[in-house]
Amino acid sequence: MTMNFRSFVGAAAIALIGTSAWAADFTMRLSHQFPPTHHTAILLQQFAKDVAADTNGKVKVQIFGAAQLYAPKQQIAAVASGDVEAAAVVNLQWGGTLPEMGVTLIPYLVSSPEAQRAFIKSAAAQFLDDKMLKHGVKNIGWIVDTNDLIFTSNGHPLNTPADFKGVKIRGLSPLFDKGLVAMGATPVVMAGSETYQALQTGVIDAGITGVQAAYSRKFYEVQKYGRAAPIFVAFDNLVVNPAWWNKLPKDVQDGITKAADKAVSASITPTDGIDPKDIENLKRVGMDARAWTDAENAAIKAAMQPAVRKAFVDQTGAEGQKLLDLVSKM
Repeated sequence: MTMNFRSFVGAAAIALIGTSAWAADFTMRLSHQFPPTHHTAILLQQFAKDVAADTNGKVKVQIFGAAQLYAPKQQIAAVASGDVEAAAVVNLQWGGTLPEMGVTLIPYLVSSPEAQRAFIKSAAAQFLDDKMLKHGVKNIGWIVDTNDLIFTSNGHPLNTPADFKGVKIRGLSPLFDKGLVAMGATPVVMAGSETYQALQTGVIDAGITGVQAAYSRKFYEVQKYGRAAPIFVAFDNLVVNPAWWNKLPKDVQDGITKAADKAVSASITPTDGIDPKDIENLKRVGMDARAWTDAENAAIKAAMQPAVRKAFVDQTGAEGQKLLDLVSKM
């Protein structure tokens, strides 16, 4: 990051401090990539209020959302360098830097509400917290981003592993895509913002996105079928700069941690499976949409999970296997 941009960030922060309702002892600039209507963005707004209350006004959280300061892949480095005190980072953004973070992409491994709760408080989560700390950031919260996907298509619905054979589909990540390949599909690397047009023009046959996103992105206009499943879980890690954190008084740390715990609890998926309201929204606008049945989920799991698990261990080695062993003990 250039010196000019550092100056911009500092000036922006100073301007916000000048308009604060109170003079706090500490400032916590928090960067994230989410638009204002995203559920994590809303949770972080509440987190800021809770921090103020739980620290007795000693900490002022200043939120810079919608990637206005940093692109998603820059957030981790910004916190590690101390350019901002905190960020909410999708765990999948670590990529090859910390491939063990991809463990939550393994189909059906930790996607249920029960597994989410168990994971957040588990030795597996602590294992990853320690890994993140070695890379320069301290994780203080595993905020659930999403645990559902919908597979959209034309021609025929994607109900069984055999239905994926020969289908060109938008890929999700190199790791997850190993499971698509195992079913005979051809994943295509593509940004979410490009998917609608690619589906419309036939560049790809099928799409993958969140169930709510399929509605907001109007996939129903260009795809006839939608099949949804609680297939994986993505987390938004609330990370802070360790040097900044270690200088905070204990009571202030405790107050921030309490607020973070509230955000985590509020994020956990309330019910198992797919929210029926999200499916009804898609059906109302003409999509043949439903959740996979238990039997269909079992068949997809049997087809995808072994391939993705193998790819995960191949990528992460002994450390990845150790993490999988910890997950199995949750």
